[in-house]
Amino acid sequence: MMYYRRKILLSIFEAFGGQLSKISLQKLLLLFTKYQEKPAYEFVPHRFGCFSFQANWDLQALKTYGKIKDTAKGWELTNETFFRNELTVEDKNRVSHLFRTYENFSADELMRETYIKFPYYAIRSEKASEILNSAELSRVLKQKPIKEKTALFTLGYEGITIEKYFNKLLLNDVKVLCDVRRNPLSQKVGFSKNQLKSVCDALDITYIHIPQLGIPSEKRQSLNSQKDYDALFLDYEANYLINQSESVSAIFDILEKNKRIALTCFEASFCQCHRSKVAKAITKLENWKYELIHL
Repeated sequence: MMYYRRKILLSIFEAFGGQLSKISLQKLLLLFTKYQEKPAYEFVPHRFGCFSFQANWDLQALKTYGKIKDTAKGWELTNETFFRNELTVEDKNRVSHLFRTYENFSADELMRETYIKFPYYAIRSEKASEILNSAELSRVLKQKPIKEKTALFTLGYEGITIEKYFNKLLLNDVKVLCDVRRNPLSQKVGFSKNQLKSVCDALDITYIHIPQLGIPSEKRQSLNSQKDYDALFLDYEANYLINQSESVSAIFDILEKNKRIALTCFEASFCQCHRSKVAKAITKLENWKYELIHL
């Protein structure tokens, strides 16, 4: 059974003749999702504008399944498909509208179109200064978050996409991501250590794994209420974190050097995650004078 969002990808290929450059596909996909009430994909600002890591992973999966192939010109369908027939009526119409509107656009023209309509996604572009005029480029630069204030952030990835997660970091101008999980593995695509580091590298965020601050998996069983979490964290602070002063101080040094860093783990709520206790320990250090923000 194929994910519905992958049927959308294949349907866009079908509409545009079975072949698209990698840049064009990402731009068309953004324009398509902007028609949807609930977007099939989300995006981050990347070196050529909007980029969906989830879409890219889906494309790699479709390549593995033999649905598409990677060529010198981009992505290409391996055979004739009719996945558009499996879309909702609304999405069929959206694909048709997308084709009618952009069938003759080059990759550069699609970049320009998305940069003008959605300037946030152009803030990291290597091409913006080439394809935008000064007024258009100025609107892009105004979207770029530049924060001078030193701050420590915490965030979890539970319940959000990889793109939403990284947009939180980018919008807050976070420079370093400190992963405080004991075992940095996740069933959620994108959040295991190697993939997470890869995305960080692509977005110029430094990734650091600090496993010694994590809670052993066996201690995380039977967490059914906030009371259970509170008991776990009391034990963590009293019997474990108290012995990790070197790691806590190391994070503080990273903060002072880089100004804006984030602690990350799984849970959406910082109240149910030990990252809040690590952050609390940092704020108790003698030279602490900064802001703590839970995203």
